[in-house]
Amino acid sequence: MADEHRYDEWEALWADQAVYWVPAGDDDYDPREKTSIIYDNRSRIGTRVKQLKTGKRYSQEPPSRMSRVISNIQLEEETEDTVSVRCNFILSEVRVGVTNVWSGRVAYKLLKEDGGFKIAFKKIMLVDNAEAVPTLSFLI
Repeated sequence: MADEHRYDEWEALWADQAVYWVPAGDDDYDPREKTSIIYDNRSRIGTRVKQLKTGKRYSQEPPSRMSRVISNIQLEEETEDTVSVRCNFILSEVRVGVTNVWSGRVAYKLLKEDGGFKIAFKKIMLVDNAEAVPTLSFLI
């Protein structure tokens, strides 16, 4: 949904207590004590979406064209209320003639709600998270 700029639908996937985290330089640390590329709560996720929808987010005018491949989906743990899943991804982003390729692993914790799921936690471990990061003005 994010790749297609369907932001309202993408935002609706998130639980009220959600955390969206992209670590920097390492994959496992306390993000409250060390700088991260992104460390957002549910309110900040909503703010990002609102900014993207204004048309005034100049780093996304025109919007990036993106295509994502998800693979190696693994069920890590399932409880009565949650499902933890990991997967790999490759994301191609093209903006104003420049192509960036993002890749890494993603860990999700999904809440079971009303016969479906809500994202309670999404951690994106970029393969190159120790390197300088070009703009992340889109939803990775």
